[in-house]
Amino acid sequence: QVQLVESGGGLVQPGGSLRLSCAASGFPFSSTTMNWLRQAPGKGLEWVSSIIGPAGRTTRYEEFVKGRFTISRDNARNTVYLQMNSLTLEDTAVYYCETSSGDRGQGTQVTVST
Repeated sequence: QVQLVESGGGLVQPGGSLRLSCAASGFPFSSTTMNWLRQAPGKGLEWVSSIIGPAGRTTRYEEFVKGRFTISRDNARNTVYLQMNSLTLEDTAVYYCETSSGDRGQGTQVTVST
């Protein structure tokens, strides 16, 4: 059974940083492309970033987060991370990790506010 548990969200001021984690189990993690998505209040689900391949050398980012967010993976811990720097008010959302098969966790809330 696929399980994805996100953590690391919270309240942060504009310009601050957070590191999200997603602990995975129930599938071959190291060979699975992993994604981060987010859903802002009143908006639809939006793709944020992907990490492709076991070594994690290939990454993709949505244009608005490029240069600010970094996705990475630790296959020994079956965990994917999203380091978020220079956060803006527009980054406020529930963040989800997702497998390439579409399994998704419960999400973690990120609130950027003064």
